[in-house]
This record gives sequence, C-alpha cells and structure tokens, in this order.
Amino acid sequence: MRTRTRLLALTVAAVLLVLSNAEGQGRGRQGGPPASPRAAAPVDLTGTWVSVVTEDWRWRMRTPPKGDFASLPLTEAAIKAANAWDPARDTAAGEQCRGYGAPAVMRLPGRIRTTWMNDATLKVETEAGTQTRLFHFTRPASPGKPSWQGTSVANWEQAGRRGGPRGGSLHVMTTNLRPGYLRKNGVPYSAGAQLTEYYNVVGDDATNDTWLIVTTMVEDPQYLSVPRFVTSSHFKKTDGAVWTPTPCEAE
Repeated sequence: MRTRTRLLALTVAAVLLVLSNAEGQGRGRQGGPPASPRAAAPVDLTGTWVSVVTEDWRWRMRTPPKGDFASLPLTEAAIKAANAWDPARDTAAGEQCRGYGAPAVMRLPGRIRTTWMNDATLKVETEAGTQTRLFHFTRPASPGKPSWQGTSVANWEQAGRRGGPRGGSLHVMTTNLRPGYLRKNGVPYSAGAQLTEYYNVVGDDATNDTWLIVTTMVEDPQYLSVPRFVTSSHFKKTDGAVWTPTPCEAE
C-alpha cells in the first residue's frame, strides 16, 4: 500500500511536468548550431528499468480470460472482435505478437532497456516479446511497412520554473501500426490507431530510487468509445545486471 501511495505521488509529479511543458518551450541555446537530441536531453532515460505493477494486476500479470474487458472503453465492434479471440489461430498464423505492439507493450511486466542508437534515435528494448522500439527525432523519409512498433517520432518538451529545478518530458507519437491487441485476450486496436506517449523521470527522495513514468494515450475511433484511452505505467531503475528477453506468446 505504501508503494502504491508513493507511486501515485510520483505520477502526479510527472503529470505536473507534462502540464508545465509549455512554460519551458523555446528556451534553447542562444547562437551556434542546435544541439543534437542526445546532447539536448533534459532528462536521462538511458539504462535498464523494471516495471512495478501496482494497478490492473489481474490484466497485466497474466493473460485475462476471454471476455474479460473490464475497465476498457470499447465500441461494439471491439467487443465483437474480442469475443472471437482464438490464441491457437493467432499462433498458427504467426500472429502471436499481437499483444506486444506499441500501444500495449509498455503495460506488460518485465524490464525495458533504453540506449541511444545514434545522436538522433533513442532505442527501447523490451524483455516482453523481445521487441525493439525506435524513437526518431528526425522523421523518417519513408515510414515503411506497418509493424507492431510502428513509426515513432519524438521530441523533447522542456519544463521548469525560473529559479527552480529543470526537467522535461520525452514526447513520442506513433502511427503506421500493424493491428494488434490492447489487452492480450483479443481486445483490438486497428491499423488507424494513434499512440501518444510522455516519458518522465522522477526521483524519490524517500528511497533514493529513480522512476520512469510512461503516460500512454491511445486514439482509435474504430475500437475505443472515448477520444483517448489513457494509462500510466511505472518503472524503477535497476543496475542492468539481469536481462531475460522472452518470445511473444499468444496467451
């Protein structure tokens, strides 16, 4: 209970950072060439982070039974599609990664590892499903074929008050997605889904831990009955000594 209360407080701090982004916009370096996205990073997202599941445990730590759609704002079309879920059929079709796409993978338990692939591309690897996400600070010339992780375009959003600590968020927008599942029991998102994410790093003075809070917003009029489905996932920084990627599983 104490951990959950502390994470709630950290989440509020992260939300305040997101809401204050506009205040810090435009405070770049004066004169000279612009810094690379890596050099301009207002926060350090690199390292290995382990998910801490304190909410939605029954839907995140195991695959829910067919028909368990509680807490999801679904359209009739989504409910119909989810009721037709057949994990054996997905496996036979080579579609066992449907539950590991970008709109869902950050909610799965396990570790993520974040590194710079180059000065303008941040790479996020997940143990769950052995997935790799690439956050491009320069929009790719061609998005390529739709994929589980889609095409992600990122930018830093500065935040902070005069005389106070500096901070900021990583803002990521992902499109060009291959249709998949928001929840592993067949709850769908469509090829037209759009994913918006904010990545915030927050320190916990009480424990000296460093937390990564990922706020995820999925827009999909075909399958969601609300304009945006919002979740917040928590990760604690680790020493990176343990890394055990696992393959995609349909159930």
